[in-house]
Amino acid sequence: MPLPDLAALRIEYESVGIDPADMADDPMEEFLAWFEAAVEAGVDQPNAFVLATTSPDGAPSARAVLMKDVGDEGVVFYTNLESRKGREIEANPRVAGCFVWLQLHRQVRLEGTAQRVDDARADAYFASRPAGSRLAAAVSPQSRVVESREFLDRRFDELARLHPDGDVARPDHWGGFRIVPDTFEFWQGRPNRFHDRVRYRLVDGTWIKERLAP
Repeated sequence: MPLPDLAALRIEYESVGIDPADMADDPMEEFLAWFEAAVEAGVDQPNAFVLATTSPDGAPSARAVLMKDVGDEGVVFYTNLESRKGREIEANPRVAGCFVWLQLHRQVRLEGTAQRVDDARADAYFASRPAGSRLAAAVSPQSRVVESREFLDRRFDELARLHPDGDVARPDHWGGFRIVPDTFEFWQGRPNRFHDRVRYRLVDGTWIKERLAP
């Protein structure tokens, strides 16, 4: 099957622009307003974002994760701590994230440092997950090579027989990270690909807001 004409796959962005003067002084306040707008617009999984990490030798990797908490301190996601991203964050806690809300012609980029959330918070979130998700987290050697899908299903079924209600404790290899940002960028699509970009940088404890060229 031939590919479509990729150069012709183009949507014109007709969105109203953004002005740094109209945006909050605190980027987290602005982020929360944009996130609420995405929720109200019915964006599918607006809490999904692409997380980028690097290996000790500088090789980048990226994957989609889900924001499960957010506040003044930053953005929280959960994962297997022995996964590739978990091991890379352990070696280099500098990370980047990107939320993309195509229906609104918007994206928000952030950069910062990933910090482990405390055990009590991780326990509380783990207990709130559906039973199947808890079982899967307990048995999956995330990011590791496995012999087959049957191997994974067998491990899951064995644990499910022992805990039919899914009531398993949070495994030691599973937890959360909070991204504490020191940079935000708010991107709004505009006509002619002449987009608006506003960046916040944390300098000596103060957020500096500035416009970037598209």
